[in-house]
Amino acid sequence: MSDTPFHYVMKIQPVEFIVKNDIPFREANIIKYVCRHRDKGGVDDLLKAAHYLDMLIQEYPVEQEED
Repeated sequence: MSDTPFHYVMKIQPVEFIVKNDIPFREANIIKYVCRHRDKGGVDDLLKAAHYLDMLIQEYPVEQEED
């Protein structure tokens, strides 16, 4: 029997993809929560992913509109 949780039964495990691609923490959490939302946390996992995405978006400067 595998030690892989049921919500990560995929051809490529999210953690393997994250590690092999040296993906930073917040981006990694977005991947994790989106990959498992259907089988584990539902909307709560999508909201967690959105939270990390909002954190990334806030790092970008706000572009000012030109008149």
